[in-house]
This record gives sequence, C-alpha cells and structure tokens, in this order.
Amino acid sequence: MGRISSVPDPASLSVWSRLADRAYGLRDSILASQRFQIMAARFPLTRRISAKRARDCFDLCAGFVYSQVLFACVKLDLFELLARRPLSVAEVARQTKLNEDAARRLLLAAASLDLLQDRGEDRFGLGQIGAAMRANPGVKAMIEHHAMFYADMADPVALLRGEVTETKLARYWPYADGIDPASLASSDVAPYTSLMATSQQFVATDVLDAYDVSRHKRLMDVGGGDGSFLRSAAARAPALDLTLFDLPAVVETARPRFSAAGLADRAMLVGGSFSHNPLPRGADLVTLVRIAHDHSDDSVEKLLAAIFAALEPGGTILIAEPMAGDANSAPMADAYFGFYLLAMGKGRARKPSELITMLTRSGFVAPRQIAMPRPLLSGLIQARKPGI
Repeated sequence: MGRISSVPDPASLSVWSRLADRAYGLRDSILASQRFQIMAARFPLTRRISAKRARDCFDLCAGFVYSQVLFACVKLDLFELLARRPLSVAEVARQTKLNEDAARRLLLAAASLDLLQDRGEDRFGLGQIGAAMRANPGVKAMIEHHAMFYADMADPVALLRGEVTETKLARYWPYADGIDPASLASSDVAPYTSLMATSQQFVATDVLDAYDVSRHKRLMDVGGGDGSFLRSAAARAPALDLTLFDLPAVVETARPRFSAAGLADRAMLVGGSFSHNPLPRGADLVTLVRIAHDHSDDSVEKLLAAIFAALEPGGTILIAEPMAGDANSAPMADAYFGFYLLAMGKGRARKPSELITMLTRSGFVAPRQIAMPRPLLSGLIQARKPGI
C-alpha cells in the first residue's frame, strides 16, 4: 500500500491554509531581500538572530566537509589516541603518519567542531563531542559505515530520479534487494548484524527506561539480530522469558551470545522470515526495534497482522524507531533516514499517526505514543491486542 499524493487545488484549501501561505510568502520575500539581511545584521535586536541564520546556512553548505573531518578522526583513531593525554601536533603527526602541516590542519578543523580541543602550546586533547563519542562504540562503526552511504549520495538527484541502478547500501543490506531472506548465508548477514548490535545500546536503554518490560512474562523481539535488545531486557527483568525471531542465518550468530550470557535456558531462538513463516506464539509482549522503517507499507501491514495473530490476547506491541513529522526527530527521520532508506532500496520513516493507523487496521487497540528521553534516536508507540 503506497502513499498517493496529488497537487491540491488552491480553492480547496481552508481559509487558514490560504492565510498562512500568504503570511509565509510575505516572510520569505522579506528574508530573501539583501537590503533586509544587511539591516538585520546591523540592528542590535536582530544581530544575533541574523548571525545564527548565517551560521545555519553555512553549516548546511559545509556539512559534508564536517562529516569527512569526523571520518578522518575515526579512521586515524584520534579519539582513542588523545583520550590518554593531550598530544602535540608533532606527536599526532608521528603516530598518524601525517606530516605536521596536515596534522595541524586536521586538528584545528576537529577542534572547531568540538571534536577536539586546543589545549595551548601546540597541543590538542579531546573536545566534548569527541569525549562523548568514545562512550558509544556503535558511533565509530556507523561513521565508518557511512562511507558507502556517501558514495551512494554522490548524485542525490540521480538517486531521487531512480537513475542509480545499483547502490552500495542495497548490496550491504541484501534482504532489501529482492533476495529471498531465508536463503541468505551467515556471511551475507554478518556485517549488518554486527553493525546493528553495536549501534543498539542507546536505543535499547531508552526503550527499557520508557517502558517496564518486567510486567510481562515472555518478550518476543522480531528482527532482533544477535539478541542485543533481548539481553538488555533480560537484565532489567530476571523473570522474563525471551524469544528471538530473525532470519535463520542471523539466529545462528545470536545463539552463542545467549549462551555466553547465561540465557540459553530463558531464550527461544527461532529462524524464519515473517513474510513466509508464521511467528512463534506465546509472547505477551512483542517488540519491533528499528524494523518497520526498513520495509514498505505492504510489508509492515503483513508484519503487524502476523504479530497480532501470534500475540497472546491482551498482549502488547512496542514499535521503536526514528519517527517523522516531529521537530525533535525530523533531522534523523526525514533527512537522514529519508535518503538512507532511499539508497537502501526500500522503507521509509513514518509519522506516529501513520503507525497508529496501521496498528488500528491490524486489530490493535489503545495505541499511544510514549515519551522517549532522546526522541532524535527513537520514538516509541505502544498498542494492545484485545483480551478474551
């Protein structure tokens, strides 16, 4: 079920929409005036706003350069190198095999972005953002992964027009390229399974902080990868039984991890594809963590129907992923994932209202959005299957 869009007839718009369009048109014409821009930059009450808007415009133009500065820091392992102690430019040059001019150029660029900090006397240490990145091992993996995404985005207009016939991201996520998911081997799924596991920590923490899973008896995580989310949930709720459902090759990578965590007796690991196989029954809580946005509307509708059939009466479903249509999450959902999923070849970020409509159509009741501590990373929606 795809979305159908059309150009609205201006006469069919509400009075408020027409008035708003006129007001926005007036605003846009004023902001586009060079005379107004010069005046705003000089006037004391608007000077700071004008400077911020200029910085915002420049950041949009320079964003790719910023990301490549970050990529260089990660590739050269600068955050780990400088975590021990501040180093001189000469020391950084020697340890990264750069000449001193190149090292200084990179260090100054990274310091301007708060990745590093100029400590004086030609020395540099970690900046606040660089220090924070060290706390999340998934960040480094995602930054390195972005090399493929940036290659696919070399010509965004060609990507939008469908003129790019093969993308690196579609090859990286093989199930997105029309391949029968059940036929994938361990070597096909290992790279993305590892990436999802390393980038799962903060999302799992936020979901488990927002929703108490200990009120349930059995949690089934659909598309749960190597089981990172389930293992985090098990630590929060020692009496909770676990079910992992994912592709057979993915499940095999998860099995030793559950054993190593001492959870083999609590966890049922089931390999299959939701598009071809029924989901295991018996869970009173089912989670979709960063799964729905990877799939088309038709696939999501089928998945929700399968979950509804498998879930115990009165059971709960949780959908956690970046969600569109909100100012807090728009940069992640609408901009980043909008193009990432386009390059991947399927899926889209959805508004909470769209997911709630899908849940209702599938038979779920009382859908509601749950506040998350970091909505940029993930939104959260809960709904129930009616009881007996």
